[in-house]
Amino acid sequence: MNEDQFQTTYKKAVDAMKSSEAMKQGLVHKMEQTRRPRKMVYIAASVLLAAGIGLAGPSIWQQLNGPVSPEQVAQVNPGTSGQGSSVTDTSASIVIPKIELPDKATGVAASMVALIVYKGNVYTQAATRVDAADAAALRGEKLGRTTGGIDEWSGKDEYIELASNIGEADIYAVKGYDSGFLVMSYTEIDGQVYADLYEHTNGITVSSGADLFGKLNLQGRISAARWESFASWNNGGQQFTPLAVGEALEGFLAALQTAKPLAADPLIEQGIYDSEDRKILYLQLEDNARVELTLFGQGLVRYGQAPVFFEVESGAFQSLWNSMNP
Repeated sequence: MNEDQFQTTYKKAVDAMKSSEAMKQGLVHKMEQTRRPRKMVYIAASVLLAAGIGLAGPSIWQQLNGPVSPEQVAQVNPGTSGQGSSVTDTSASIVIPKIELPDKATGVAASMVALIVYKGNVYTQAATRVDAADAAALRGEKLGRTTGGIDEWSGKDEYIELASNIGEADIYAVKGYDSGFLVMSYTEIDGQVYADLYEHTNGITVSSGADLFGKLNLQGRISAARWESFASWNNGGQQFTPLAVGEALEGFLAALQTAKPLAADPLIEQGIYDSEDRKILYLQLEDNARVELTLFGQGLVRYGQAPVFFEVESGAFQSLWNSMNP
């Protein structure tokens, strides 16, 4: 498919979702910018500001160039401003509250992530990906169809069952995963499949890595692995290095289950993202889902934008870290 055909297909997808004209124009603009190198973006756990299109534009995220003050953006995920909204560290556990929905009365617009509402919970675009060609095999029971209608000006009363900001799309369970954690949007337009995964990582208590990574069913299901240096990732280099699925990786994944959770906000405030001592780990699962983890030289791991880091047992972490050499 050439670029013109690609753009035409995306435009049809957006039209079919009955999204706003602004979203349509934004999607085309973002699509045209996908070849630009990514910039270093430090996203505080208190305000998740990645802009996702979801169904029509898989993995298209807005790269922010500067900080946004609390007065400019209403929170749409766990935050630190407002009583009861912050991530709570109970020493043994991290309590991630439900997403704090915007108050329409304030007249403040929220920077949106791709999201849907299912069974009273907000699911956001997952850090686990699946290619369109592999999506059908993962498609489980149909759960419903989104109605669209949520935008940056929506208030709490509009976050009703199956409301979304991705337009109209069929929502399915994902085979092999709990629908309380992971669901899939799936649509076919002119023979093209558009699919995305959405995860529920708010309103939960995390006492160990198993409370998050256990839901991804990683152990014993890795078919391939590779990693990327921070320099390559930061500049869009896509310089991937294969990683053996062996003792070092398996030991790391086992240790990940018992890893200690740490609230993200204090670590971000202390400058954890100021260091380039990071490596990106890509895990291909047997069902062809792909999980991305960020490893920090301090012995910490983070998955997606869940406001929690995990401190992995040092021996298992260093064994994997040391094996990740060009």
